[in-house]
Amino acid sequence: MNILTFDIGGTFIKYAIMNEKNEFTAKGKVPTPQFSREDLIDALASVYAEYQDIEGIAISMPGIIDRVNGYCSMGGALTYNNDFHLRDALYRKCPVPIAMENDAKCAAMAEAVFGSLKDVEDGFVLIFGTMIGGGYVNNRRLVRGKHFSAGEVSYITASHDGWPYKEEVFGNRCGTPRLCGMYAEVKHLDPSEVNGIVVFDAVNNGDPDAAEVLKRYCHEIAIQIFNLQTIIDPERFAVGGGISAQPVFTETIRSCLEEMYEKCPYSVPHAEVVTCMFQNDAILVGALSCWLDTYAQK
Repeated sequence: MNILTFDIGGTFIKYAIMNEKNEFTAKGKVPTPQFSREDLIDALASVYAEYQDIEGIAISMPGIIDRVNGYCSMGGALTYNNDFHLRDALYRKCPVPIAMENDAKCAAMAEAVFGSLKDVEDGFVLIFGTMIGGGYVNNRRLVRGKHFSAGEVSYITASHDGWPYKEEVFGNRCGTPRLCGMYAEVKHLDPSEVNGIVVFDAVNNGDPDAAEVLKRYCHEIAIQIFNLQTIIDPERFAVGGGISAQPVFTETIRSCLEEMYEKCPYSVPHAEVVTCMFQNDAILVGALSCWLDTYAQK
């Protein structure tokens, strides 16, 4: 079985040919079209045309995705995908079974089926990037919600007055750009010169300012994990995204949580936090899992 999997990002479309055993036989990437949905469909179809014997297409993409109807109601950073029946448009050029899902939910599926959540019934995945992707797995099934936005933690308000200002929602307060901005501010650096590598190099080299910035950043993350644990009580949280490759990131979240539990006057369940198993290939693996979940038994 050859399934063409796509990870549609803001800059590149990563793709792979995979089989039902989660094995890769080909990989590549092409630039993501920036201006029109027609260009996007052409880009996907061009990759499809390069290969023989493709039995299906699995698509991961940003936004709010109705996987049943193959419809993107909101395209995230790719706003040209708003209100777009992508599956129908692509099927006209690529007549094979097509499954599509939100990118963070694909990452959750990857961890649930093959990764760090495969031995639990219920888990929650948090993917740290420009904002924060989320996916909730309950009874080993991905929870999508009435409006296909279950797990979309980026829009939780984190402001003290409760208003969901753009700069005060969880995704903007705790996306990786905020961490970099906090460090740049403390060090009086040009924010354009600071990225995750710079911050974690400083942390790992013993810079006390960097360590304090990371602790403040992870404390805000721990607050929302504390809340999610209290509300839905999953067995385990898995954190992913580029910064999760740094062990000190997960360790600091755990430390902040333990401090919160020590100060909590109530007996509440403690969140278990681990690092996602999959990094660069997480979304491709998850897209395949979603395709198999939709079509393998049919």
